[in-house]
Amino acid sequence: MFRPKIPTMPQPTGIVTPPAVVEPTTVTPAAYVPTTAPVAPTPSSRPVVQLTPGTALALVGGGTAVVLVVGAVLVSMLLAVAVTGASVAVCALVIRSLITADRRRR
Repeated sequence: MFRPKIPTMPQPTGIVTPPAVVEPTTVTPAAYVPTTAPVAPTPSSRPVVQLTPGTALALVGGGTAVVLVVGAVLVSMLLAVAVTGASVAVCALVIRSLITADRRRR
């Protein structure tokens, strides 16, 4: 009754494939080819970002939306903490009142 039961290893079900045999390969060194120095790109080949009025307006609108959403989330979290704190304070006052009323009766 008090002897522990050792679980048995379950047998594999389905098709069992044998492990694949890996054969070693030989490494042959390649001939040394000297590398040439990289050529610096010319300054005129860099892409230029052009902001059109429509693109600027879209960026401002997207940034405004992100700020409003993050602000709403933060305000709602602050409100949740404030409501929770107020309810805990009310519970503490009720419990203190019950304890003092119980002491007065004795």
